[in-house]
Amino acid sequence: MAVTLRAGNRSQAESAEAALLASIDRQDLILSSWNRDSEVSRWLATCGNTARLSPELLEVLGLFDHWHEATGGALDASAETAIRLWQKAAAERHQPAQIEIDRAIEAMQQTHWQLDRLGGTAIHLTGTPLAFASFTKSYIAGRAADAALAAGATGVMLNIGGDVVVRGNLAQVVDIANPLASAENDVALDQILVRDRAVATSGSYRRGFNLSANSSATQPELSRIPQYSHIIDPRTARPAGHILSSTVVARDPATAGALATAFSVLGVDESRSLAKRTGGVEYLLITRSGDRITSDGWSAYRAPFLRAVAYAAPPVPTPVPAGKAVWNQNYELDINLELARIDDFRYRRPYVAVWVEGQDHLPLRTIAVWFRKPRYLPELRSWYHSAQLRGNEDDILKTVSSATRSPGKYTLKWDGRDDEGKLVKSGEYTICIEVAREDGPYQILRQTMDFSGQPQQVTLPAGTEIGGAALDYHKR
Repeated sequence: MAVTLRAGNRSQAESAEAALLASIDRQDLILSSWNRDSEVSRWLATCGNTARLSPELLEVLGLFDHWHEATGGALDASAETAIRLWQKAAAERHQPAQIEIDRAIEAMQQTHWQLDRLGGTAIHLTGTPLAFASFTKSYIAGRAADAALAAGATGVMLNIGGDVVVRGNLAQVVDIANPLASAENDVALDQILVRDRAVATSGSYRRGFNLSANSSATQPELSRIPQYSHIIDPRTARPAGHILSSTVVARDPATAGALATAFSVLGVDESRSLAKRTGGVEYLLITRSGDRITSDGWSAYRAPFLRAVAYAAPPVPTPVPAGKAVWNQNYELDINLELARIDDFRYRRPYVAVWVEGQDHLPLRTIAVWFRKPRYLPELRSWYHSAQLRGNEDDILKTVSSATRSPGKYTLKWDGRDDEGKLVKSGEYTICIEVAREDGPYQILRQTMDFSGQPQQVTLPAGTEIGGAALDYHKR
């Protein structure tokens, strides 16, 4: 989760932040299917009884009814039934039997609840597994942003797991993650500028099921994508993987979240028709074959697409031994980094710097620097000693809309180029990972590797701030 708040003074900003977080906590206690004590979990444990529900849960159930009808059944809370079937199949390494598919479809096609919106009650009718994650995250983000505005913020940006809500006096640059690029520092697929809008992205490229070795020899760019999508078509009880990524811009967060999921299930023509019927919706779809499909109004949101460079090493050339070959462009380095889990479900991410040093221990490439407040950058003392902030505020305020991934796990790439974009010579270089928490723990890892065209993998030790790191020098 990332939050940017604009307010008249610091006190108002802190009040708005507190209201935003309190709203998320409250909605979690109502709508989280993963919290056994939440209102929705307690309601799902009943069957056949009339229960009085909170306005929020009633609204969400009503929205599911609406979008189930609007999408022709492509959006359905009972898709959880088929998801569990495919999870079991993946564990056993075989596809579900047709009889199991048929039973799942029969279970999902039942009416699972009955609402009395005027009376404020609902009846849970079946024992079919249900999950409300399709757009509830976007719904919660929208209510939290509204709470921040009501508490004194004049502008707010909230990004929860790749779903973005922008409200009030704030413009936000949003990078759309490339589904065929797995690293955090890969160039974005597209970049848009939004005001008073919600952006949601759904896709099959980060989570899913593998029943056997991924057979993508003819399409190597798909080799990192799960064999079967975690997004299930409730009409067929089968994974819907024809759309790798679907991004939707809408005024209402729940609409953006619902359509992003639905567009990952529906055919392209069905999605186009649904967007027109809904109104005020723009979208970007990437098919599994690599086709890019946009709505007519998508271009109105596109920002000038410049590759941001916020940091630069001092202009000190790194000596290169004579006679060595240039970096083999058929190879690249993956840096897999996991931040340590803290025993607090809401803790602030530490500052992180990842860079490459030459044999003289001078930096030649800054791969990533993650931070929120520039005044704490000196706590990344090793990186800060040799790198300088150029002062690009746009880069600081940029956020990313993407399919949800596991928290705390990141992948970065090094393509063998220095900060000026020039290929380095083959040979030994040191990968540096530095993590610091505001006025708190600190950790740095350094690992020297030989980048001369021979694959190698190195696992680095975990620590107080780095839960683990692995370096993988391999063919592209």
